[in-house]
Amino acid sequence: MSAIDKFAERARSVSRSIVLPEGQDPRVVIAANMAVEQKVVSKIVVLGTEAEISEACAKAGITERKFECLDYMASPLFEDFANELYEMRKAKGLTIEKARQMISSRIYFGAMMCRRDLVNGLVAGSIASTADMLRAAFHCIGTAKGIKIASSTFVMGLKEPTESGDDVLLFSDCGVNPNPDADQLVDIAYATCQSYRAMLGATPKVAFLSFSTKGSADHEILVKIKEATEKFQKKIADENLDILCDGELQADAAIVPSVGAAKAPGSKVAGCANVLIFPDLNCGNICYKLVQRLGKAEAYGPVLQGLAKPLNDLSRGCSAEDIYGEIVITVCQSI
Repeated sequence: MSAIDKFAERARSVSRSIVLPEGQDPRVVIAANMAVEQKVVSKIVVLGTEAEISEACAKAGITERKFECLDYMASPLFEDFANELYEMRKAKGLTIEKARQMISSRIYFGAMMCRRDLVNGLVAGSIASTADMLRAAFHCIGTAKGIKIASSTFVMGLKEPTESGDDVLLFSDCGVNPNPDADQLVDIAYATCQSYRAMLGATPKVAFLSFSTKGSADHEILVKIKEATEKFQKKIADENLDILCDGELQADAAIVPSVGAAKAPGSKVAGCANVLIFPDLNCGNICYKLVQRLGKAEAYGPVLQGLAKPLNDLSRGCSAEDIYGEIVITVCQSI
């Protein structure tokens, strides 16, 4: 069973609605129909004019729409959203005219739908840039309580399970924060644990990764990893969280039981980690691509996390199946 099939079973256990702002894209309408057919959502709302959506459906070969359509520019919600955004950001110099201009972006309109709980999440980016997505997320949604930065995770569906039996691992942060400090690594780890529990319903086992294990090397670039581990372990203890955490750990010590036992004896995480926190974007991005390409793993993401509502970005080269996968993940994040 693929990672997405596993998540789809979880998504079907709840009733959630998702907005897809880019209704002019044939891939989007295919994914919208697919999500409804697979019963992973209770409702999909696709934004666009009737002409845009009709053209997209024609190109996609869709004759029966199973999703709702919303012409956001003609919606009575438009002025309402513009006024709310203006009130939210007028202290930062936003004018009502600029607020209307921002809401005329379908990404902003969809993000405001999430803010108002008219839908449970948003998936976009087949046309819009990641920068556009992040701006809409920060301006309309903001970060979740107790988290100062948004981040991303890649969901890695492994071709073969690890020796400890995990066939899904979460890699963070591989897409947003170039060089997080210790406190930001703690936020990234906490957000990734929330993502892991939402998607898999199991206890996160977090490894802060390094080129050393438990002091086997000494270098200034290791300081933040050790500090992040200590701070996150304190957070877990202070808040009585159902999370296991250890570091600094080399990758083999984190996921191979025999290596973990040899290099970090007594660790509850070494050898069985399912959440891998990388020290910076270089490491994370390189590693997820190597695991994807050489290990033939399924890689879904970057999945945005740490936001008050689930909004997810797509690659502009994505397929309809990729969009469907992000819809499923977004539903799980909303649980």
